[in-house]
Amino acid sequence: MDGDDVDMAAAETNESVPELDDMKKRLKEMEDEAAALLEMQSKVEKEMGSIQDPSASAAASQANREEVDSRSVFVGNVDYSCTPEEVQQHFQACGTINRVTIRSDKYGQPKGYAYVEFLEPEAVQEALLLNESELHGRQLKVTVKRTNLPGMKQFRARRPNPYMGFPPRGAPMPPYLFSPYGYGKVLRYRMPMRYSPYG
Repeated sequence: MDGDDVDMAAAETNESVPELDDMKKRLKEMEDEAAALLEMQSKVEKEMGSIQDPSASAAASQANREEVDSRSVFVGNVDYSCTPEEVQQHFQACGTINRVTIRSDKYGQPKGYAYVEFLEPEAVQEALLLNESELHGRQLKVTVKRTNLPGMKQFRARRPNPYMGFPPRGAPMPPYLFSPYGYGKVLRYRMPMRYSPYG
């Protein structure tokens, strides 16, 4: 019986050798295909990198923004009921208008200012002559649009909101409160900022 077991094991190894060779061949083919795919991917990345270099595209977009801003004006004190068409009619005499943008807040309400983009830069000088002109009974403020620089956010100090519970800077906070029960003991308790009577 032991001999039969050995013969069976030998027979299984003889049969599994071609299967093992087939598996090795398939594994080799898959590895070659993976290497070819990686090579192709690196070629495509190099081509895309040479076409769209991130620093070059950022510089190009910045230059494009500066060029568009050189043809645009900022219009302040725009009436809230004013439409882009009315602003366009007001500035039509200055030159050909490419776009009128009235900025609005997250609720869709106008913020009270607009940007007018012209096709030619010479129209900006004509538009600046309309400074302090009236539209819908309001005196407009017209200036050259400035270009925002990325990463150069202007710092605005926040004023403390009296409704948020922060006391004004100069207001002293009482360190002790007397016991409301009238026992004459001093209760060491500091009021939370949110419930401050000085806020």
